[in-house]
Amino acid sequence: MSDAYLRNVIEAALLAAGTPLSVSDLARLFSDSARPGAQELRAALAQLGAEYAERGIELKETASGFRIQVRRELAPEISRLWPERAARYSRALLETLALIAYRQPITRAEIEAVRGVAVNPNIIRTVIERNWVRVVGHRDVPGHPELLGTTREFLDYFGLKTLDELPALAEIRALADVNLQLGLAEEAAPAEEAGPAEPGAAAGVDADGGDADESGEEDELSAEGGGSRELVAGPRDLDD
Repeated sequence: MSDAYLRNVIEAALLAAGTPLSVSDLARLFSDSARPGAQELRAALAQLGAEYAERGIELKETASGFRIQVRRELAPEISRLWPERAARYSRALLETLALIAYRQPITRAEIEAVRGVAVNPNIIRTVIERNWVRVVGHRDVPGHPELLGTTREFLDYFGLKTLDELPALAEIRALADVNLQLGLAEEAAPAEEAGPAEPGAAAGVDADGGDADESGEEDELSAEGGGSRELVAGPRDLDD
């Protein structure tokens, strides 16, 4: 079997699958007599990734395996293929998801203690229905509350392979500080220069209903704006 043929089969399989494929998945594409070894498959994958270096697509390894995807920097242009706007995740959902990712296993009460507000049940239901979060056990305290942890599908969705790719908390705090400074600068602008306020743009509230979960009126998803896969980083892989 030639190296070119091996790469072609791998490329075709990754394009056709629509989901990440592991090395063992790729090996099963070949008959027993011609099946390449794991090392040979990984070498072919590396060569394929190198071929994509100057192209609009890239080979990405996630928790579940390898996939071919559009380069992140081209996403704004490619998104114009779909006229409808992608869902944007509310601030409350992202904060809840981040706490689960960084502090798992964690209970709902512990999430509420950190955020200082009640967690909208719709948020927990949403992340579980999307298979990003699952119940991994129960805390050994009265009531035995559920312990929440992230899944392999969560890692795949955010393009991460393991928890080691989780950014340092210092980086996230620095980003929050920048956002806070920008917000203060906008508030300091003269009223005649600010223009009319956008609906839902009150202090501390996102346009999509950011932290309205205290009143139980928050939607988990908003049709306004585009979603981001960079706001929450990869969780601990609990599926091993």
